[in-house]
Amino acid sequence: MDLQEKWDRAVRETQILRPRLRTLLVFENTDLSYISLAKSIVNIGDTVVRKGKVVAHKPTIVLPRNFPQFEGFDFEDDEIDENEVGRLLLMRGVSFPTLKYSNETHTIDVFEGSLDKAIAHFSRQLERREDVHRGLMVGPEDCWQFSVLIYVGTLALKSAPTDIERLFDYFRKHGHW
Repeated sequence: MDLQEKWDRAVRETQILRPRLRTLLVFENTDLSYISLAKSIVNIGDTVVRKGKVVAHKPTIVLPRNFPQFEGFDFEDDEIDENEVGRLLLMRGVSFPTLKYSNETHTIDVFEGSLDKAIAHFSRQLERREDVHRGLMVGPEDCWQFSVLIYVGTLALKSAPTDIERLFDYFRKHGHW
Protein backbone atom coordinates (compact mmCIF):
# COMPACT_ATOMS: atom_id res chain seq x y z
CA MET A 1 0.00 0.00 0.00
CA ASP A 2 1.50 3.36 -0.98
CA LEU A 3 1.52 6.55 1.07
CA GLN A 4 -1.62 7.99 -0.55
CA GLU A 5 -3.58 4.78 0.01
CA LYS A 6 -2.53 4.66 3.66
CA TRP A 7 -3.58 8.28 4.19
CA ASP A 8 -6.96 7.71 2.50
CA ARG A 9 -7.58 4.59 4.56
CA ALA A 10 -6.67 6.33 7.82
CA VAL A 11 -8.98 9.25 6.99
CA ARG A 12 -11.87 6.85 6.27
CA GLU A 13 -11.37 4.54 9.24
CA THR A 14 -9.97 6.66 12.08
CA GLN A 15 -12.45 7.48 14.82
CA ILE A 16 -11.68 9.72 17.77
CA LEU A 17 -13.77 8.07 20.48
CA ARG A 18 -12.65 10.21 23.39
CA PRO A 19 -10.60 13.34 22.77
CA ARG A 20 -8.38 15.05 25.30
CA LEU A 21 -10.46 17.77 26.97
CA ARG A 22 -7.84 20.49 27.41
CA THR A 23 -6.69 22.52 24.43
CA LEU A 24 -3.07 22.76 23.33
CA LEU A 25 -0.81 25.08 25.27
CA VAL A 26 0.09 28.19 23.27
CA PHE A 27 3.55 29.01 24.63
CA GLU A 28 4.73 25.63 25.96
CA ASN A 29 5.12 22.03 24.82
CA THR A 30 1.94 19.95 25.13
CA ASP A 31 1.91 16.22 25.87
CA LEU A 32 -0.94 14.55 23.98
CA SER A 33 -1.33 11.10 25.55
CA TYR A 34 -3.34 8.54 23.64
CA ILE A 35 -4.54 4.97 23.45
CA SER A 36 -4.83 3.73 19.88
CA LEU A 37 -6.84 0.60 19.14
CA ALA A 38 -6.76 -1.44 15.93
CA LYS A 39 -7.98 -4.82 14.75
CA SER A 40 -4.98 -7.12 14.74
CA ILE A 41 -3.92 -8.25 11.27
CA VAL A 42 -1.83 -11.05 12.82
CA ASN A 43 -4.10 -12.40 15.57
CA ILE A 44 -7.54 -12.26 13.96
CA GLY A 45 -10.20 -11.43 16.55
CA ASP A 46 -7.77 -9.60 18.84
CA THR A 47 -6.99 -5.91 19.16
CA VAL A 48 -3.62 -4.12 19.02
CA VAL A 49 -3.30 -1.50 21.77
CA ARG A 50 -0.73 1.28 21.42
CA LYS A 51 -0.25 3.63 24.34
CA GLY A 52 1.90 6.67 23.90
CA LYS A 53 2.06 10.39 23.61
CA VAL A 54 2.83 13.00 21.02
CA VAL A 55 4.74 16.03 22.22
CA ALA A 56 3.64 19.10 20.27
CA HIS A 57 6.57 21.46 20.64
CA LYS A 58 5.44 25.00 21.47
CA PRO A 59 2.23 24.95 19.44
CA THR A 60 1.04 28.23 18.01
CA ILE A 61 -1.40 29.18 15.32
CA VAL A 62 1.33 31.14 13.48
CA LEU A 63 2.71 28.69 10.95
CA PRO A 64 6.35 28.62 9.85
CA ARG A 65 7.03 28.09 6.17
CA ASN A 66 8.91 24.84 6.71
CA PHE A 67 7.40 21.37 6.63
CA PRO A 68 6.36 19.90 9.97
CA GLN A 69 8.82 17.45 11.49
CA PHE A 70 7.54 14.08 12.66
CA GLU A 71 9.73 12.02 14.99
CA GLY A 72 8.98 8.61 16.47
CA PHE A 73 6.13 7.72 14.13
CA ASP A 74 8.08 4.77 12.64
CA PHE A 75 7.36 5.73 9.05
CA GLU A 76 10.78 4.33 8.18
CA ASP A 77 9.46 0.83 9.08
CA ASP A 78 7.26 1.14 6.00
CA GLU A 79 10.18 2.57 4.00
CA ILE A 80 8.46 5.97 3.85
CA ASP A 81 10.54 9.12 4.04
CA GLU A 82 9.17 11.51 6.70
CA ASN A 83 9.58 14.40 4.22
CA GLU A 84 7.13 12.59 1.92
CA VAL A 85 4.59 12.60 4.75
CA GLY A 86 4.97 16.37 5.18
CA ARG A 87 4.53 16.91 1.44
CA LEU A 88 1.49 14.61 1.30
CA LEU A 89 -0.20 16.50 4.13
CA LEU A 90 0.67 19.88 2.65
CA MET A 91 -0.72 18.88 -0.76
CA ARG A 92 -3.97 17.81 0.92
CA GLY A 93 -4.30 21.18 2.66
CA VAL A 94 -3.50 19.68 6.06
CA SER A 95 -1.32 21.91 8.18
CA PHE A 96 -0.23 21.58 11.76
CA PRO A 97 0.20 24.62 14.03
CA THR A 98 3.75 23.84 15.03
CA LEU A 99 6.95 22.72 13.42
CA LYS A 100 7.81 19.60 15.40
CA TYR A 101 5.82 16.60 16.66
CA SER A 102 7.55 13.81 18.56
CA ASN A 103 5.74 10.52 19.10
CA GLU A 104 6.73 8.27 21.98
CA THR A 105 5.06 4.87 21.89
CA HIS A 106 5.26 3.54 25.45
CA THR A 107 3.66 0.14 24.95
CA ILE A 108 2.27 -2.07 22.21
CA ASP A 109 0.08 -4.85 23.58
CA VAL A 110 -2.54 -7.28 22.36
CA PHE A 111 -5.98 -7.16 23.95
CA GLU A 112 -7.44 -10.64 23.69
CA GLY A 113 -10.85 -9.78 22.36
CA SER A 114 -12.66 -7.96 19.60
CA LEU A 115 -12.27 -4.29 18.83
CA ASP A 116 -15.71 -3.58 20.30
CA LYS A 117 -14.74 -5.26 23.59
CA ALA A 118 -11.45 -3.33 23.66
CA ILE A 119 -13.29 -0.04 23.07
CA ALA A 120 -15.66 -0.78 25.95
CA HIS A 121 -12.79 -1.86 28.24
CA PHE A 122 -10.59 1.18 27.65
CA SER A 123 -13.52 3.62 27.67
CA ARG A 124 -14.55 2.30 31.11
CA GLN A 125 -10.96 2.44 32.29
CA LEU A 126 -10.57 6.10 31.30
CA GLU A 127 -13.93 7.00 32.84
CA ARG A 128 -13.12 5.26 36.15
CA ARG A 129 -9.83 7.15 36.36
CA GLU A 130 -11.53 10.37 35.26
CA ASP A 131 -8.66 10.70 32.79
CA VAL A 132 -9.37 13.81 30.71
CA HIS A 133 -5.79 14.12 29.45
CA ARG A 134 -5.62 10.93 27.36
CA GLY A 135 -7.41 10.39 24.09
CA LEU A 136 -8.87 7.16 22.78
CA MET A 137 -8.98 6.42 19.07
CA VAL A 138 -9.55 3.58 16.64
CA GLY A 139 -7.84 3.19 13.29
CA PRO A 140 -6.22 0.68 10.94
CA GLU A 141 -3.19 -1.14 12.35
CA ASP A 142 -1.07 -0.77 9.22
CA CYS A 143 -1.40 3.04 9.14
CA TRP A 144 -1.65 3.84 12.86
CA GLN A 145 0.78 6.76 12.38
CA PHE A 146 -1.76 8.65 10.30
CA SER A 147 -4.49 7.90 12.83
CA VAL A 148 -2.34 9.49 15.54
CA LEU A 149 -1.67 12.51 13.28
CA ILE A 150 -5.41 12.84 12.62
CA TYR A 151 -5.97 12.82 16.39
CA VAL A 152 -3.36 15.56 16.88
CA GLY A 153 -4.83 17.56 13.99
CA THR A 154 -8.32 17.48 15.50
CA LEU A 155 -6.93 18.74 18.81
CA ALA A 156 -5.06 21.54 17.03
CA LEU A 157 -8.24 22.55 15.19
CA LYS A 158 -10.19 22.54 18.44
CA SER A 159 -7.51 24.75 20.04
CA ALA A 160 -7.30 27.34 17.24
CA PRO A 161 -9.95 29.85 18.48
CA THR A 162 -8.50 29.85 22.00
CA ASP A 163 -4.94 30.08 20.64
CA ILE A 164 -5.80 33.22 18.69
CA GLU A 165 -7.30 34.87 21.78
CA ARG A 166 -4.27 33.95 23.89
CA LEU A 167 -1.87 35.27 21.25
CA PHE A 168 -3.73 38.60 21.06
CA ASP A 169 -3.73 38.87 24.87
CA TYR A 170 -0.01 38.16 24.94
CA PHE A 171 0.76 40.76 22.28
CA ARG A 172 -1.44 43.37 24.02
CA LYS A 173 0.26 42.80 27.39
CA HIS A 174 3.76 42.79 26.00
CA GLY A 175 3.34 45.53 23.40
CA HIS A 176 4.44 43.46 20.43
CA TRP A 177 2.04 44.92 17.88
